[in-house]
Amino acid sequence: MTTTNEYQVTGMTCGHCEMSVREEVGELSGVTDIQVSAQTGRLVVTSEEPLDDAQVLTAVEEAGYSAVKTR
Repeated sequence: MTTTNEYQVTGMTCGHCEMSVREEVGELSGVTDIQVSAQTGRLVVTSEEPLDDAQVLTAVEEAGYSAVKTR
């Protein structure tokens, strides 16, 4: 069973920002796909196991940004 959650990330302005978020979130267990857009501030994370929103939000913070779950 796959799980897909969406987050709104603030502070991203460029491709490097996207890469930083992608790298941090990609280290989480079970993550299979990450879509991130600095233009829209949207982060979509797909995982093969249930996602822990707190871990995703912490990973985004470790990349230097803040986020809230939107879906």
